[in-house]
Amino acid sequence: MTRSPSLPDGGAFAPAWHGSSPWAQLLILTQRSLKAHLAHRRTLVLAMLQPVFMLLLLSEVFGSIVDLDHLPDGVSYLDYLLPALLVTTGIGPAIASGIGLVRDMDNGAVARLRTLPIHAPLLLFARSFADLLRTTGQLTILLVVAVVFMGADPAGGGVGLVAALLLTCVVVWAMTWIFLALAAWLRSAEAMQSAAYLVTFPLMFASSAFVPVDRMPGWLQLLAILNPLSYAMDASRALCLDQPLGAQVWSALGASALVALLGSSAAVWAFRRPLV
Repeated sequence: MTRSPSLPDGGAFAPAWHGSSPWAQLLILTQRSLKAHLAHRRTLVLAMLQPVFMLLLLSEVFGSIVDLDHLPDGVSYLDYLLPALLVTTGIGPAIASGIGLVRDMDNGAVARLRTLPIHAPLLLFARSFADLLRTTGQLTILLVVAVVFMGADPAGGGVGLVAALLLTCVVVWAMTWIFLALAAWLRSAEAMQSAAYLVTFPLMFASSAFVPVDRMPGWLQLLAILNPLSYAMDASRALCLDQPLGAQVWSALGASALVALLGSSAAVWAFRRPLV
């Protein structure tokens, strides 16, 4: 039987502590990120209301000019827009996640946490999960306002809306890793915001979000087909409007898994670089 090393006065050394389990660390770090969101209540309220303003604006602007003959039979523009807006709304919190990481790296929070026996990648995963919970709240409010106050009545009903919401959460979590990777690589809030705009606009507008792809110019149709968000929007729209799913949901999940794998790998690699 191996004995613990003894001190000169006859005592024994305490066993070395190597930190809590990864699951406990992930839970604690996620709670830390959530508390940071809740601490800024005004910002949180504005973030929750932002999707509602987008829905009001886009439904009025595009709804007044879109030819309903180009939409599926019997589908209003509000019902057509709502599933796509679920996905595009999630891009904003994904960008905020990257900017929040840059701020934590600038103010020394990450440096302090790195002095503890914590698995460094868990800092990124905890932030992604905390931001996903916030995004879920935003999307839930968006759906409630659209159905209760704006009269949205997609053919898929409540089941289709909930399914679209869950699918969107998976897609948004995957997209978050793109911006976490950019943040860990750039390490500058200004550069992060500039890069985010360069990534965001093609993802949002070169897609099937606001108009059918077959109404776009040929070169833009190609970009929309290659855009991973188009798969998510088409699947979300099929769930909400009770259209044939085909392989759309699996295509959206597959594209999200690929984005999450590549993005998380790049984010962890960049995050492990020494802080300067």
